[in-house]
Amino acid sequence: MRHLFSPEGTAALAAVMTTRPLLAFDFDGTLAPIVARPADARIPQAVARCLDRLSGLLPLAIVTGRSVDDVRARLAFQPRFIIGNHGAEDPAEPDAGSPVFDEVRVRLRQQAADLLAAGVTVEDKRYSIALHYRLARDRTRAFEAIARLVDRLDPGVRVLAGKMVVNLVSSRAPDKAEAVASLVERCGAGGAVFVGDDVNDEPVFARREPTWLTIRVGRDVAGSQARFYLDGQGEVASMLDRMLVLLGQPRP
Repeated sequence: MRHLFSPEGTAALAAVMTTRPLLAFDFDGTLAPIVARPADARIPQAVARCLDRLSGLLPLAIVTGRSVDDVRARLAFQPRFIIGNHGAEDPAEPDAGSPVFDEVRVRLRQQAADLLAAGVTVEDKRYSIALHYRLARDRTRAFEAIARLVDRLDPGVRVLAGKMVVNLVSSRAPDKAEAVASLVERCGAGGAVFVGDDVNDEPVFARREPTWLTIRVGRDVAGSQARFYLDGQGEVASMLDRMLVLLGQPRP
């Protein structure tokens, strides 16, 4: 990966913006800083202002692990698309809820005391289930409790690691890469810019469509297949401001 604000990166950004691309963003760790309690996550005002302006100029999507309703309530602007649950929840598609989680929910009830004692917080989002352990006093113990829960699950359940969270999704559900590709086709965009920060964003980075520009927030990620990186979430506002300038928009 190279820094987005290197000569190569700025040239790539300028080139993709001429295609009137879909602008797609992860939420946590990308638009909103990672916080100890997911319910406290908010987008900084400078980022929100830029996104509001961009959403009036190009098709803009939030592609997140959160549910659609959860993330919509955290936005101070109206994106054209919100895709939730790691790509599995698309309001424009038929209900993709899956009975594959029935076994998981039974196990959750059976192992509730063990998970609670280990400091694991369970978030059932219908299309996926998140097992958070950021607030656990002993994260090793918490991770071991999660491992016991997911051991030998139905192959219809896919286990996705994240930042202090383990996500369970249906193996049949679209991932973020499929979601972004579908949105590009749906809105007729000439390309795409996708920005993410976590393991669950790697399918988009790995897709490597020639008309997509992929950017990872954080440089210290060995093996990431994103083309470019930002040094941290604090550089997101600068990137968005650069996009507006490339679209001929005056700085406020």
